[in-house]
Amino acid sequence: MGALTDLSGKNILVTGGSLGIGYATAETCLKAGAKVLICARNSDDIEAAIDKLKAQGYQHIAGVSADVTQQLQVEAALDALESRFGSLSAVIHAAGILGPIGDITQVDPTHWLETIQVNLLGTFLVTRQTCLRFQGSGGGRIVLFSGGGAAYPFPSYSAYACSKVGVVRLTETVAQEMAPHQIEINCVAPGFVVTRLHQQTLEAGELAGKDYLKRTRAEIEKGGVSPYVGAATAAFLASDRATGITGKFVAAPYDGWDEWSAHLEELKGTDIFTLRRIIPKDRGMDWQ
Repeated sequence: MGALTDLSGKNILVTGGSLGIGYATAETCLKAGAKVLICARNSDDIEAAIDKLKAQGYQHIAGVSADVTQQLQVEAALDALESRFGSLSAVIHAAGILGPIGDITQVDPTHWLETIQVNLLGTFLVTRQTCLRFQGSGGGRIVLFSGGGAAYPFPSYSAYACSKVGVVRLTETVAQEMAPHQIEINCVAPGFVVTRLHQQTLEAGELAGKDYLKRTRAEIEKGGVSPYVGAATAAFLASDRATGITGKFVAAPYDGWDEWSAHLEELKGTDIFTLRRIIPKDRGMDWQ
């Protein structure tokens, strides 16, 4: 790792902050000096997370129940942060679900759409309402979480994959739209983090696909990627060290993001760390 992230003086909203990667992100931001408000749908989980964080000595932590698919509840969470801590500095959006497992003929269309609503519409609403707020305050930073299937096909998880690739394109598009307002936005793929979501894969059995089921069991046995890897990436992207970095899709375990501040012109001047269409010449073919 490079220099430690400093979030002193920052007021940060972390969605999905009561469990898993969201909880690790809230803890990492608190450790870096930020004041943090977490939101999630389950109020019991929020209270348990806050108690756990306060037991570690963190006092600048609060929480509110909110469903990210409901615009008014997203607004209420943003209001709660500003009422408690002051002007919003950054939003890190970690809320999401895995969705139905199985091939396209096996999944229930209603459950498929619910995944899109939570993972993509929810991300859109959090991003939109945050941008509206930042437009009136001189800018700020947004970090979204992408994931499996965003950069490659993800058989048996089409709803999750489609929602997460949508998050990447949303990131790239909003980065360009909001650049005149000093709003910078990036998204993070945290790697194979062992969370409660993988229990769904185990329960689905062969609906998940034999290869992925085998991989899931192996990753769980090894412990997977620490949730604090993605959390550290998100904290960096929410910090002043990341100023000038926007519209990027970051693979947290692999991309050396803690050195990106030294490569701002290269990051701005190329399409590296983005999603693009592959054409024959990209693979050494000369027939087009």
